[in-house]
Amino acid sequence: MKITTIIAFTLVIIGALVWLLIGLFNFNLVALLFGSGSTALVSRIIYSLVGISALWLIFYWVAYDPFRAID
Repeated sequence: MKITTIIAFTLVIIGALVWLLIGLFNFNLVALLFGSGSTALVSRIIYSLVGISALWLIFYWVAYDPFRAID
């Protein structure tokens, strides 16, 4: 489960950086690299993986409470 969490965390960070580029410069790196529009299957897969990673991290946070105080 540790490797899954590391992969999910990495994908969420990459997704956040893509959103930073979109917000600051109106530049979509994923669309540039893998295509844009409704026919860009690879872009949709990447966006889906980032979303699934975010859901995994929410599950991890609820299940394991990594921010709890250590007694």
